[in-house]
Amino acid sequence: MFVVGLTGGIGSGKSTVAEMFTALGVELVDADIAAREVVAPGTPALAEIAKHFGSEILMADGGLDRGALRQVIFHHEQEKHWLEELLHPLIRMWLTKKISSSRTAYCLLVSPLLLETGQAELVDRILVVDVSVDIQIARTLARDGGEERTVRAIIASQIDRSQRLERADDIIGNDQPLKFLRQRVEKLHRGYLAMARAKKNQ
Repeated sequence: MFVVGLTGGIGSGKSTVAEMFTALGVELVDADIAAREVVAPGTPALAEIAKHFGSEILMADGGLDRGALRQVIFHHEQEKHWLEELLHPLIRMWLTKKISSSRTAYCLLVSPLLLETGQAELVDRILVVDVSVDIQIARTLARDGGEERTVRAIIASQIDRSQRLERADDIIGNDQPLKFLRQRVEKLHRGYLAMARAKKNQ
């Protein structure tokens, strides 16, 4: 399976780009879905998290209060590290299983932490969606609300923008009208189809 890793900082517009690839018939493997699945009610990981952080990290229905958890871990580096040690191996296993069951010409692994977690080892090519930090902050606050300092802490916890761009095989600047964004996605899609065929014929 030829795998393209789609990544970018918070608020960069990864979901918009991913939806455009989906419209072209590309199967998505979403690390955010993986991150939710591995801590669903009844999972061992959620039990570990509740034991470590206390029951106030749970919502009334027993699910994980992701907002409350985010507030804790992005201001306490040691707690963030503990959580990553627990979840990253579980997420990687989930992603690997989904990739292996994909049935399209190539699949798109969508992950905000593709480069930070070693998930880049699962992909053949890295596509970065890029915008300025100011746009990241504005879009994230408009979408999620919350505090600017928390958004800045999340950005600081992710790989530096310049390092992300250095690692990219392909870049989409997402500060342009949707029409041009769609044209860029379609061009990349044609290239990825050709690369997938070449890999299959090796």
